[in-house]
Amino acid sequence: MIENIALSFQGVWSHKLRSFLTMLGIIIGIASIITIVSTIKGTNEQIKENLIGAGSNVVTVKLTQDGNEVDLEYSALPEGVSVIDEKTRAALDELDGVKETSLYRQRQYVNGVFYKNSSFSGNLYAIDSHYFSVNGYTVNYGRNFVDRDFSGNHKVAVVDTRTASRLFEGANPIGQTVEICSEPFTVIGVVSRSAAVSLQIDSYTDYMMYADTSGGSIFVPDRCWPILYRYDEPQRVAVHASSTDDMTTAGDAVAKKLTETQITNTMYAWQADDLLKQATDLQSLASSTSSQLIWIAGISLLVGGIGVMNIMMVSVTERTREIGLKKAIGARRSRILWQFLTEAAVLTCLGGLIGVISGIGLARMMSKIMQTPVAISIPACIIAVVFSMVIGIIFGMVPAVKASRLNPIEALRRE
Repeated sequence: MIENIALSFQGVWSHKLRSFLTMLGIIIGIASIITIVSTIKGTNEQIKENLIGAGSNVVTVKLTQDGNEVDLEYSALPEGVSVIDEKTRAALDELDGVKETSLYRQRQYVNGVFYKNSSFSGNLYAIDSHYFSVNGYTVNYGRNFVDRDFSGNHKVAVVDTRTASRLFEGANPIGQTVEICSEPFTVIGVVSRSAAVSLQIDSYTDYMMYADTSGGSIFVPDRCWPILYRYDEPQRVAVHASSTDDMTTAGDAVAKKLTETQITNTMYAWQADDLLKQATDLQSLASSTSSQLIWIAGISLLVGGIGVMNIMMVSVTERTREIGLKKAIGARRSRILWQFLTEAAVLTCLGGLIGVISGIGLARMMSKIMQTPVAISIPACIIAVVFSMVIGIIFGMVPAVKASRLNPIEALRRE
């Protein structure tokens, strides 16, 4: 086998231009497929990041009626829906695919929040001790909530960096007092989302869908919610999944558990925001569209295979006397067969390698020119090279069989 490979490389090198032209169809086909696959993979990753956010893996579970979220701000309290206690929340952490859960309540674009003569229009959250870790918040300065803030119903607040800059106008917010629904709350800390939790914003549509255009967020202990609003208002659940692929499973498991244990009125149900399914649907659409391009690119491989068969037939004709001499001194048919099959496989394998390198370079060039995401797939590169070798073996079979069946006497007489 090693001798056959060495002879194959000698044959390729002795006819460099002919070998390159023979490999050209394979090179173009493989390069096209690698470029398309890399673009598909990069696009799919961008779709997932756009909808989910890189590294967040957080699913929101909400109370719904007939598939629509119950607006707790303007509607009466839903009958037959229990408030989720800490014991139930801890049980949710044990479900498959769930890393950690958090209970919280929210008002969007809340009114009635003031600091001196300035008013606040943003999000107000009443959170438990797990909320910041689940959603990827870190304390910039000041401090986080501690157990005594929850158990003692302390009227303290944590603000995000947007609120700190807009409401306090550059002043240090720590120790300042904000009025929330006519109740004084002391600011104890400033938080922000960690760098690992980000969204890909590439268009105005993405911005309107994902960007936070509010005045910021203020967080208070969940025990303080009855001071501001209603005591028995059901919470939302933030579910931190073990991985991005577990988001659907984790969200559905939590929603099912809560529906079974917290609801006695069949009008209502808990439902998870299935962003992963939305991402998967969009990825499937992108992949199905691009798979057609792969089949078109595969035609180049077929053309390349026919070219390999043609050039190997020419090679057999050119080396008829050589084949006759080898058979005359005792070379078996299998020996001749494997020699030509190896030469065809080496030729297409080289074409596959050059095609992979060209495809990677072309994909990166398109990424820079068209500003499209690209992710190189190592398995696809390996499969492409192996597939090109298989093409060489398949299309080289006919010339190899022809060479192995030559009559040695007639082959030696051939000029």
